[in-house]
Parts: sequence; C-alpha cells; structure tokens
Amino acid sequence: MLRFALCCSLLASLLVSINSYAQTEVRQFCIYDPLGANGSIFGMMKDYKTNALEWGVDFNLRAYSDEKIAIDDFKANQCDAVLMTGARARPFNKFAATVEGIGAVPTHTVMRNLINTISTPQASKLMVEGRYEVAGMLPAGPIYLFLRDRNVNTVEALSGKRIATFEYDEPSIKLVNHVGASVVPSNSANFSGRFNNGSVDVAYAPAIAYKPLEMYKGLGDKGGVMRFNLAYLDFQMIVHKDRFDEGFGLQSRQEFASMFDRAMNFIEKDTAEIDDKYWMDLSAENIVKYNEMLRSVRITLRDEGVYDGRMLRLLRRLRCAEQPAAAECVEQLE
Repeated sequence: MLRFALCCSLLASLLVSINSYAQTEVRQFCIYDPLGANGSIFGMMKDYKTNALEWGVDFNLRAYSDEKIAIDDFKANQCDAVLMTGARARPFNKFAATVEGIGAVPTHTVMRNLINTISTPQASKLMVEGRYEVAGMLPAGPIYLFLRDRNVNTVEALSGKRIATFEYDEPSIKLVNHVGASVVPSNSANFSGRFNNGSVDVAYAPAIAYKPLEMYKGLGDKGGVMRFNLAYLDFQMIVHKDRFDEGFGLQSRQEFASMFDRAMNFIEKDTAEIDDKYWMDLSAENIVKYNEMLRSVRITLRDEGVYDGRMLRLLRRLRCAEQPAAAECVEQLE
C-alpha cells in the first residue's frame, strides 16, 4: 500500500512537471555584450534566464559582440528580445532611450532612482511604444572623455580636435559639432583602435572599455581620462510585446532593477582598472562650463525631437532631489 501511494505521488509530480514544461514558452534572447559570452552582462542574463523560468518563459540566450548584428536580428524577427545600449534603443522607445541624454544622469544614485521609478506599475505605459516594450534596464556606468593629450582640459580646448564619434549617435554628433571639434565617424568595433593608433585625438567610452580595448595604449604617457560624466551608459532589454504574456514586462523590469547592485560591482571593478595617473579632475569653473554646454545641447535635442521631454523632466527632478541647490533646480530650468 505504501509503495502504491509512493508511486502515485511520483506520478503526480511527474505530471505536474510535464504540464509545467508544456506551458513554458521558449523565446530567443539576443544579448549584446562587448565581450560576448564571456562578458559580465551576458553572465547576468544567465541568472535572469533562470528566474524567468518561474514566470513560464524559457529564454534561449544568444551572445553578440557586435551590437548592430544583434539589433538587425531582432528587427528580422530572429529574436523575441534583445539587449542593447540605450543610445541604440531610440527607434524602439524614445522615452527610455533618453536616459542616455547628454549630462542628464550625473551620478549612480540618480541612475538607481530612475531605474526604480521606471520599474513601477505606474510607469508601465511609458515603457510601451508601438509593438515594442522595454522589459528592463541595467546601469553600465558613466561615459568619460579619453584624451591623448591631458592638456585638453577645457571646453575651448576641444575645438579643432578629432573625436571618434559613433555614426549612429545623433546627440554625440551634435555635441562634437557644438564644441567646434571634428567628427570622425566610428563604431563600437573601431573607435578604440583609432584612438590607440592616433587617428583621433579624443574618444568617449565607459570604464568597461579601458582594459579589454587596451585604451591605455592611446593614453600613453601624455593622455588622461576626464573624471566627468558626459552621459550614463545603460543596457535595455527590448521585446516584441505580442510574444509575451500580459504583465511580463513589469515583472522583467523589476527583476532587472533587483540586479542594480550586482551591476554596480562590475562598474566599480572596471573603474578601478584605470590607472590613477590618468584621472583628470576639472576645475569648478570648467565643471560649470561643461554643465552649461551639455544642458544647451540637451535642450536643443529635445526641441528637435531627438530626446523625450518627459524623461528629461523626470531626470531633472531626480537630480534636484539629490542636489536642490544646483542652478537648474533653483532657477527651474529645463
């Protein structure tokens, strides 16, 4: 009798498992990580995949070291979801892509509060644009100026310099033109090589690029890294909304938000890799100049329809909550 009961219990468990597996949806998740399957971003998505199984979604993870190819596969419906940088997400959701607005996210705290805000149920409608939905956002750290000559330490000194500028990134092109520098069209595959061999004088990148892309070769003995956030890089998960159950997007965004501290550990580790001798700190006067310049370009891009004004207003509120005495907060700018 005991053996019969045990068999029945095992059979019931097996049927539950089979039924659960039958209800699991298999989805293709194309992930851009500069280091491919060996990168920290891809590693975090392995854990995300494990947790998503509990929601009834079984992701097949595909690593890409070329972001454009990952996005092209997503557009061609070979991926149900894709992980890309925020700057590339503009065609899918302008509101979320504006997170990478020039000078809009000056600190990790502002980024954390922003991700927590967009991961609430109240923000869900803003995460959907057409047939696409932003299903998660991860911090990837500040974007810094890498200079072959550390004497280029003012806005005025950038005039005439050759800057490796991502050809798809309209805001960066606008900023380079604004300071009177020369745009050298580049992409994620060749910008560091151009910086390292001297084809350009300046490049911009997050700390994660320093070691794997050997940017210390371009810095040499005379270069430096400006310790000032031009923008804040993030990764965004974009999905074909109709391929997932209602409520998936919110659950996924909250899962991504829970990974913030883990992502920060990688950012801090990558930042620590940069040799202390390369860091350059701006004077208080030049910080004001840079902030005014970035704000001017940011507002122009908003007026031209590149940036979403709603996201810029949200980010200003978050900045002012952190620094209420800042000029933009006292004068109610932007």
